Amino acid sequence: MSTEPRFDVPGTPVFDGRSSRRGFRMNKLFMSLRFAENRERFLADEKAYCEEFGLAPEQQEAVLARDWQAMIDLGGSIFYVYKLAMMDGRSMQYLGGVFAGMTEEEFVAVMRAGGRTDG
Repeated sequence: MSTEPRFDVPGTPVFDGRSSRRGFRMNKLFMSLRFAENRERFLADEKAYCEEFGLAPEQQEAVLARDWQAMIDLGGSIFYVYKLAMMDGRSMQYLGGVFAGMTEEEFVAVMRAGGRTDG
C-alpha cells in the first residue's frame, strides 16, 4: 500500500510518482527523440524501437497507434508525449483538443475566447 497522497481531480490525469514509475520506459523513449539519429531509428522501425526500450505491450500499442490519451493513462508525461506528437507534425493545441474531445480548431477557439467554463 502506497503512502503517497493521491489527488482526485475528475477528468484530469495526475502525473505523480506512481505515474512516473509506470511510464518510465515510455517517457525515456520519448526523451530519446531529442536527437536526430534516434528520430531516424524510430521512424525506420517504430516497433523495434519500442521493444528496445522495453515498453509494456499496452504502451507499445498506444505509441504505435498514436493513442495520445492511452499514453497519458499509461504513465506518459504530456511534456514527453509531446515530443512524439511533434515528430508527427502535431501541435500542443492539437493534443489539447484530443484531451478535451475537440478538434484542434475548436480547442484554439475556446482558448482564444478565454478557456473552458465547465461549471
